[in-house]
Amino acid sequence: MRKITVCFIFFIYLFGLSAQNYMTPETLVQLNKVGGLGMTKDGKNIIYKVSNYNLETNSNSSKTYQIPITGGAPLELKETKNFLKDALISPDGNFKISAENVKINNVTGFDFYKDLPKSNVQIYDDLNYRHWDTWEDGSFSHVFYESTVIGSEKIDIMPNEPFDCPQQPFGGSEDFVWSPDSKNILYVTKKLYGKAYAVSTNTDIYEYSIETKTTKNLTAYNKGYDTNPAFSSKGQLAWLQMERDGYESDKNDIVIMVNNAPLNLTKSWDGTVNSFLWDEKGEKIYFVAPILGTVQLFEIKIPKLSTKILAPKQITNGQFDIGDIVGQSKNTLIVTRKDMNHASEIYSVNSATGEMNQLTHANNETYNSITLSKVEKRITKTTDGKDLLSWVIYPPNFDPSKKYPTILYCQGGPQSQVSQFYSFRWNFQLMAANGYIIIAPNRRGLPGFGVEWNEQISKDYGGQNMQDYVAAIDDIAKEPYVDKDRLGAIGASYGGYSVFYLAGIHEGRFKSFISHDGIFNWRSMYGTTEELFFVNWDIGGAYWDKKNEAAQKSYAEFNPVDYVGKWTAPMLIIQGGKDFRVPIGQGLEAFQAAQLQGIKSKLLYFPEENHWILDNQNSIVWQREFFKWLKETL
Repeated sequence: MRKITVCFIFFIYLFGLSAQNYMTPETLVQLNKVGGLGMTKDGKNIIYKVSNYNLETNSNSSKTYQIPITGGAPLELKETKNFLKDALISPDGNFKISAENVKINNVTGFDFYKDLPKSNVQIYDDLNYRHWDTWEDGSFSHVFYESTVIGSEKIDIMPNEPFDCPQQPFGGSEDFVWSPDSKNILYVTKKLYGKAYAVSTNTDIYEYSIETKTTKNLTAYNKGYDTNPAFSSKGQLAWLQMERDGYESDKNDIVIMVNNAPLNLTKSWDGTVNSFLWDEKGEKIYFVAPILGTVQLFEIKIPKLSTKILAPKQITNGQFDIGDIVGQSKNTLIVTRKDMNHASEIYSVNSATGEMNQLTHANNETYNSITLSKVEKRITKTTDGKDLLSWVIYPPNFDPSKKYPTILYCQGGPQSQVSQFYSFRWNFQLMAANGYIIIAPNRRGLPGFGVEWNEQISKDYGGQNMQDYVAAIDDIAKEPYVDKDRLGAIGASYGGYSVFYLAGIHEGRFKSFISHDGIFNWRSMYGTTEELFFVNWDIGGAYWDKKNEAAQKSYAEFNPVDYVGKWTAPMLIIQGGKDFRVPIGQGLEAFQAAQLQGIKSKLLYFPEENHWILDNQNSIVWQREFFKWLKETL
């Protein structure tokens, strides 16, 4: 009996040790990444892919699985063509779509001078000469169609047009769709070129006729984004629409075509839509949208003639984010779901009750072996009397009797949600596992709290939202478990801008800063960034336009470079060499300014990375340097 007791105690001891393991950069990068591919044709199973990275072999791999929508053991599949509907094939089976690059414009030295084949030069006479992380080479992505008969001719539906479909740099197959009768191809593109392209967000949905080889613009009336066309089972068209040209974070609405006229279903709803899916009967639309620091699933009914549009109904509710809507089978929806402690997994949702059931468990073994963080909401009163919701992430085994260094997380975008996301770079679980409390405020300029809250940041980059940051960190610093002498601020993109700006106005609050691809100097930023509609809308326009009061205020009051003389705290600056959105000069200027003032600083430069860190080993270096810096300075 004593032997059994000793063994049991030893087992409990070992279990306790294993449960004290925490998330590490190496564990994070090797987590399984789950993505839904679609429903099987019979609606009984879900097809999904699991991808992962092996640090020892420095290799990526993936497997595809099938699992019943009611749950059960997954079955590995070698191929999916017999299980999934191919959206590239026309409904009648006679045609198929493909996307290919087509060389249209001359750019290189050899393009212009055939006798100089070894020349290495690019020649431009207009804007949009580079985009995101790629220099323009005169090629454009076009949609082709051909008969499914082997050897048939491919036909370009955009012949000689210097426009892209799918949209660059992030468009995919959602940018083109067959009409239900197989007679037309609907596609999304921005038919603007050069400077006009760089300053506009005016994409449209075009209808190309297979029979007549002619094209019609279905959304010419709208001057902002028109994207994601999709037909219902009844043949009704829906798409996503932003109304204002040049505003990439405008309210995103669901629009349907009724009697050849557009009808905005969500115009009166005080929210913005991420994505949507028609239900099987074509009587309602399911959609995903941010709300109060989370992302949830909604539905909206299609109004019948002479009936009013009903308000959307929220289906799910909880401390998590709904990602993609993968598919539907009767009253069961298949979605991805994540939270700050768990990467995406696939869930089923009862569309009537919102009840959810986890179908995949790709990372259970890892999460069961580590101690997770506590994540909770915190409400702070802002300087103008509003309620500010922040997410607070505590270290594993948090002890309120101790004092912890605390980090203010500054979100990028600027108008991207601070929800229950799970990032493989800005991972709060990993930060907390290293002994830090993190506070992530839903400051002004974030969706999920109404259109007014989201839009307040435009042309007020260093205004109320900065006060929201300060209110959040000052509020949590009142807690006895926060070490007020060890506060830091971190962020990327607009979050990186926030760090640079706060470094000049924080009045001694912070002891350390980390800025990744942050905007440092608005004048040089305006002169080198590629999507000019972004800076035109957000800061007001060009620095030389002296009559533009909004722009002049931004350059005069909200420019971090003008506050650099007040920098005193250590600064880690991270910069991607192929980041054309926030180009390399921003990080180099900031690093040079810090160095020449004798401020402890470090430059972490990734020559082949863009605005993000995509290489797995680079990602681990990023994490190691990130925590090394915090350990040294905080």
